[in-house]
Amino acid sequence: MIKVLLVDDDPYVRHGLRTILQSDPDIEVTAEAGDGRQGVEAARAHACDVALVDIRMPHMDGLAATRALLALPAPPAVVILTTFRLDEYVAEAVQAGAAGFLLKDTPPTELVRAVHTVAGGDAMLSPEVTRQLLDTVRRVQHSVSSDERTRLASLTPREREVLVLLAQGMSNADIAKHLFASESTVKMHVSRILAKLALENRVQAALLARNADLGQD
Repeated sequence: MIKVLLVDDDPYVRHGLRTILQSDPDIEVTAEAGDGRQGVEAARAHACDVALVDIRMPHMDGLAATRALLALPAPPAVVILTTFRLDEYVAEAVQAGAAGFLLKDTPPTELVRAVHTVAGGDAMLSPEVTRQLLDTVRRVQHSVSSDERTRLASLTPREREVLVLLAQGMSNADIAKHLFASESTVKMHVSRILAKLALENRVQAALLARNADLGQD
């Protein structure tokens, strides 16, 4: 059972999300909150695997809430909810450790699939959205630091290859097919990549790869 926390200041949005998600027998909405501060408290009180967090809220916005949620001892995977397709604020939230973002008008079947995907530790951004997001972030980020380049240099050739494919928005299953490897092997590579790069999730790894121009030479 995937336990989900809903954090949005619009009660009608929360009701809609709850109705959609609980149509899936493997998903349970364990708590709701009307702002980021309440969301963090709800996550402390109710164990959850995934938190759907609105980007713009009173008292504590989605960016601050993402950082606070991921600082918890057993943090949920955070998915940002937005009515805006791309903006720098969403990009900041992803850099803060969010697993990705969803538009509030995402079709119900895609919303349910995204929750399952993120709960399984995979990325939920399509290749097209990933490329757009990474390009947006790249325009506002600083250059890659010497420490980051040192960490990148520690990757094996295979890990570097996996990272390049990950930065293209490929899922673990897609990467496995491309490399003629098993999905479990790809997951192992991704875990090692994140550990070597000292990053929270694959989206951050994709951002670093894109900023470092991996696969562009």
